[in-house]
Amino acid sequence: MIPAARRLDEATNAREKLMETGWRLHGISLGLLILRVGMGAYLFTHGWPKLQMLLAGEGGQFADPMGVGPTASLFLIMSAEVFCAALVIVGLGTRFFAIPIVIGMGVAAFVAHGDDPWTMGAAAELYAAGEADSWASKEPALLYFIPFAALIFTGPGRFSLDTVISVLWRGRQGDAPQEEE
Repeated sequence: MIPAARRLDEATNAREKLMETGWRLHGISLGLLILRVGMGAYLFTHGWPKLQMLLAGEGGQFADPMGVGPTASLFLIMSAEVFCAALVIVGLGTRFFAIPIVIGMGVAAFVAHGDDPWTMGAAAELYAAGEADSWASKEPALLYFIPFAALIFTGPGRFSLDTVISVLWRGRQGDAPQEEE
């Protein structure tokens, strides 16, 4: 083999080994961080007006898709969209706090928008044709449902408060005095 080709082959093998180890895990964790922060921040912006609505005492104007009352419905979805989203953003209890978000988005998609089209495009067509009063569809809720459902299974990744707490806890357990036999 030609020396230059051998060096290229060795560099390729070294790069592949590097990618198979920590770099791959860091890449996955970086992807999960982007997913958590991006989707969580967007969802937070949907929940913030609901928090303002609740604080202004306007809960009675909110929809009641589950029959628990409009103020309770507003409180539940606001809690998921603001508080749970904020905790997912920082990666604290990510799997646990993604569950209320998934439930809320499932209710939004399949109950509150149960009769609406699946896509915003189809909703726009119905609206333009005068067959619907709005562009409402299942799509916005499903665009939150899917990534938060994925986070339930993947967890937050290494770049999260869950990881920091876990590392600190393990370090603290190592400092604990050992019982002598």
